[in-house]
Amino acid sequence: MIALLIRDLRLAIRTGGGFGLGLAFFLIIAVLVPFGVGPDSAILGRIAPGILWVGALLSCLLSLDRIFALDFEDGSLDLLATAPIPLEGLVGVKAISHWLTTGLPLTLAAPVLGLLLSLPEDAYPWLIASLLIGTPALSFIGAFGASLTVGIKRGGLLLSLLVLPLYVPTLIFGAETIRRGAEGLATTTPLIMLGAITLGTLAVLPFAAAAAIRVNLR
Repeated sequence: MIALLIRDLRLAIRTGGGFGLGLAFFLIIAVLVPFGVGPDSAILGRIAPGILWVGALLSCLLSLDRIFALDFEDGSLDLLATAPIPLEGLVGVKAISHWLTTGLPLTLAAPVLGLLLSLPEDAYPWLIASLLIGTPALSFIGAFGASLTVGIKRGGLLLSLLVLPLYVPTLIFGAETIRRGAEGLATTTPLIMLGAITLGTLAVLPFAAAAAIRVNLR
């Protein structure tokens, strides 16, 4: 499992689909929004929680189609499917690799980008907490979507249409956590809901994704 994780991390960095592309896209969103909305700090501060979460969500989408596509193209996925390790474990490792190269760098960069959007100071701890708790769900949902479209040529658009509706609950509770933190309100409820969504995806989606892969490899 560890060897497979290290292999996926190296491939993600070498193929250019890792943290660099996602961070660049995240930065572009944070820079362009003030140009479109205007320099008013009050307005930017109010919309910053939603913008930062939307930016993280869209940045995660960029590399979802690479989770299984490269292994499918070179035949590695067939070998991995017949390996002694459970296919559900393979899906979990792929999702964790995607999070380490996409979700974690976005979480670490988010406070810096929050400065560009005039995010209130009280919101920064909740920004980091919500992204740390919520972004793993994005990767596992993305792995499930990628398993449904594996083998489909140019399936990136279809993949986006499949996973975007599933991302909505995570987006809502993640942005609400930051908003409440910025206003000094209790963040317990949205944070618990965000954690419940992530735990639910970790528990269920590897099995669903493994079943989809088995069907697509027949």
